Amino acid sequence: MAKLKINEHFNPNSDLVLYNGDCLELLKEIPNETVKLVVTSPPYNIGKEYEKKLSINDYLESQKKVIDESIRITKSTGSICWQVGNYVDNGEIIPLDILLYPIFTSYKLKLRNRIVWHFGHGLHASKRFSGRYEVILWFTKNDDYTFNLDSVRIPQKYPQKKYFKGPKAGQFSCNPIGKNPGDIWDIPNVKSNHIEKTQHPAQFPVELIERLVLSLTNEDDWTFDPFMGVGTTQIASIIHKRKSIGSETVKDYYETALERIKLAESGKLLVRPMERPVFNPDSKEYIPPKVVKLNSEPSLFRNQED
Repeated sequence: MAKLKINEHFNPNSDLVLYNGDCLELLKEIPNETVKLVVTSPPYNIGKEYEKKLSINDYLESQKKVIDESIRITKSTGSICWQVGNYVDNGEIIPLDILLYPIFTSYKLKLRNRIVWHFGHGLHASKRFSGRYEVILWFTKNDDYTFNLDSVRIPQKYPQKKYFKGPKAGQFSCNPIGKNPGDIWDIPNVKSNHIEKTQHPAQFPVELIERLVLSLTNEDDWTFDPFMGVGTTQIASIIHKRKSIGSETVKDYYETALERIKLAESGKLLVRPMERPVFNPDSKEYIPPKVVKLNSEPSLFRNQED
């Protein structure tokens, strides 16, 4: 394949735009209705090294500025996915999706799903139940939006099940290429033993973003992540023939994103496969990490009849 065309500033002829700086500065360069999917996990205002802790009102105001510009650059058939957890204040949790929801709806966006991302590992709590999920708010600008369900179907639990009566008796009762994954996604988060782990303390797993990229965009569409971290959105995009824009203020994370993208370009980046089930100590099946291959065809899950 041809070498990726990477620019620091927006260029419609690029494959990737990677900006080391404030996303609001980069957003000024992007024309209206350019991207098909905005997907990000913004800072949670809990004082991580990549953020300055603000009052909750100031935090929401800063988010509103990014949301406003993100809506502007999103196509009419596009989607915005905001992945958030909880803001914690003196032991009390405040779900950020609840606080952010009114901002999105003030722009007349429509919430299609409140996706629960469930994972098995995290900080342990002693005075409340340990948190083991975060939320993705998926909004669209109108009712005519891209949604490629067949690209993200998962294996049927009972692929041999058939209708036992009626006009379809004897026919398979489920979709032959898999089932709808639903709105609860059981995907391991990136902890110390994860094959994708970098120095980032709150890193996206590639497969989480792959599912959004495959279902909500088409080949050659642009994606955008205003808080790209170590470039997971970009990797999930380019391996499926999409183009991507990202910005990151922390120089170390930006450089790691570049390094990961170069590994993907050379066929050396290991990621957790979408088809690998969550760890089951009783299972004898082992699916090894896959090497990312750029411009590979999206894989559909198929049952034994196929």
